[in-house]
Amino acid sequence: MKKLNLLLGSLLGMLVLWAFAPAEDKLKIYLIGDSTMANKQLRALPETGWGMPFSNFFDGSVTVDNRAQNGRSTKSFMAENRWKPVVDSLQPGDIVLVQFGHNDEVKTKATYTTEEEFKAYLHKYVSDARSKKALPVLITPVARRNFDGNGKIAGTHEVYAEIVRTVARENNVPLIDLDQESQALLQSFGVENSKLLYNHLLPGEHPNYPDGKEDNTHFSELGARKMAQIVLADLVKLNVGNISAHVYKPPVKK
Repeated sequence: MKKLNLLLGSLLGMLVLWAFAPAEDKLKIYLIGDSTMANKQLRALPETGWGMPFSNFFDGSVTVDNRAQNGRSTKSFMAENRWKPVVDSLQPGDIVLVQFGHNDEVKTKATYTTEEEFKAYLHKYVSDARSKKALPVLITPVARRNFDGNGKIAGTHEVYAEIVRTVARENNVPLIDLDQESQALLQSFGVENSKLLYNHLLPGEHPNYPDGKEDNTHFSELGARKMAQIVLADLVKLNVGNISAHVYKPPVKK
C-alpha cells in the first residue's frame, strides 16, 4: 500500500509539472510575394517557388504560411485583398517575409507600380506588420538568369532592388539582399550550369512541357532550394525571431 501511495504521489507530481510547464515556443512565418516564392500547382512542376523547400527547413514548432501568388506586385497583392487577411491574423512575434519587384518593375504589365508607388507600398507592408507587433523582413527581388557576352551575370532589378534597400534602411527593417546573393550564386555556377537552377527543359523531358521550356525567371527544384537556403542563412545571421532555435536538427546518432 505504501508503494502504491508513493507511485500515485509521483504520478500526481508529474501531472502537476506537466500542467504548469511552459507551452512549446511556436513560430509562424508568412511569405508574401510573387511567383518566384509561390507554391506551384502540379501542372507547373518542376517549376518550383523557393517558398516550397523553405518550409521543410524547420522543426515542428514552425508553421510556414506561403501566401505568395504568381504575377503579383506590391500593388496588386493589396488590391486583390490578399494582404488584409494576413494583417488581421498576425500575432506578436510572427515573421513576415516580403519579396516583390519582378512584376512591379515591368511597365507593360497591369501590375506595374511606379518607383514612388513601390516605395509607398513597401512602407505600408512594414507598418502594417509592425502595428500587430509582427517582425517584417524585406527581400530584394531574386535574380533572373541574365549573362552578358563575357559570361558575367548582369542584374535586371537595379532600380527596384535599391528601393527595397532604401525602405529597409529608413525603417530599420532586416534586409535580405537576395538580388545580390542570387547573382553571386549564378556567377559561381556559370553560364551553362546555371540553367540547372531554372526551369530549363528539353522537348519531351517533362510531360508538363512537351515542347520544352527555357525560363530564366522561375526555378527548378534545385534552384528553389538554393534560394531558400540563402534566405534561411540570412534569417539565422540576422537572428530574426530567434529563428535558429527552430531550424530542424537531425537526431544525433548514438
